[in-house]
Order: sequence, then C-alpha cells, then structure tokens
Amino acid sequence: MPTIVHEFAWPDRVVIGTIGLPGDRTFYLQARAGSKLVSIALEKQQSALLAEKIDAALDELMSTTGNPFSIPTTTPIELVDNDPLEPVVEEFRAGMMGLGWDPSTVQFVIEAYPIVDDEDEDGPAGEPAEKLLLRIPVGTARAFAKRTREIVGAGRPMCPLCGNPVDADGHTCTLPGVS
Repeated sequence: MPTIVHEFAWPDRVVIGTIGLPGDRTFYLQARAGSKLVSIALEKQQSALLAEKIDAALDELMSTTGNPFSIPTTTPIELVDNDPLEPVVEEFRAGMMGLGWDPSTVQFVIEAYPIVDDEDEDGPAGEPAEKLLLRIPVGTARAFAKRTREIVGAGRPMCPLCGNPVDADGHTCTLPGVS
C-alpha cells in the first residue's frame, strides 16, 4: 500500500499548539493550506527540539557572508500567530522526524512519520502508512520556532529547589531534607 503523504509546499499556517492543562497537555503540529488541515501529535521534547534546531539553522544561515537568503533576525510582525489551534483531528502521533534545508526554494523541510509498531508495519520494508511533508520559508520558520518556544515554556512552573515541575495540586520536593 503506498504511503499517504500530507504535503504542504507553501502552507497558509503552521504552528505548534496544545490541548489540555499544564502537566497534561498534548502537543500538536498543525498545518493548513486553504481548506486542507492536518494535525499530528508530538511530544513536548520533539516540539522543543524542532524549534531549537530551526533557530540554530536560521542563525547559521544568517551568519553566512552576505546573508544570501535574507534570513530575518527576529520574527516578522506580520507572521506572529498567537491564535489557538484550529479543530484538531489527529492524523497520527509522530515518531521519527527530520529537518532539512532546500536552498533552491529557501525553505525548511520538515518530515514527520508515525510511531511504527514492529507488529503493525503496513508496507514493504517497513514503509510508513503516512507521513507529513512540510516546507516553510525562513520568515515562517522564525515565527514557528518563536511560538513553539513560548508554548513549550508555558507549562508547569519549576521548583526552585529541586528543578522538578510543580503540579497544580502540590509538590513534594525531591531534595533530601526538604518537604
């Protein structure tokens, strides 16, 4: 069976958002082009790492002599997106992800594949049943990374003593002698 590819070459919107309360949030990468909308679930760490890698790549490209790709140093104001997620219908939960750069279109390429259970492989040689293929220009990438960092950072506060998350219903500090 061929892989279903959810492809977005120039999406109208691409964001990370969450559903749920801090400590019990589900992270989603959501892309929309026209009426086509795809949402995939991610782990918080996947979201944070994706933003970190995009920012690092943008900073490296920006430091290239002459900045041939016109990399923005900050998020272009017209690309700031603080709106909530659109209605979520989860296509899949992301397992393996990839990030690349296409200099011919000056876009980042994000690929996400579902978590594959060895017993449930659907295709020859373990080909996934579906994948997300997303291409985003540099300004959108800068805005995406900024929003993602903010979303990831909006979780539970950290205990100043032990560094573990403080739940809404209380916290038991893990430092010896502290209660």
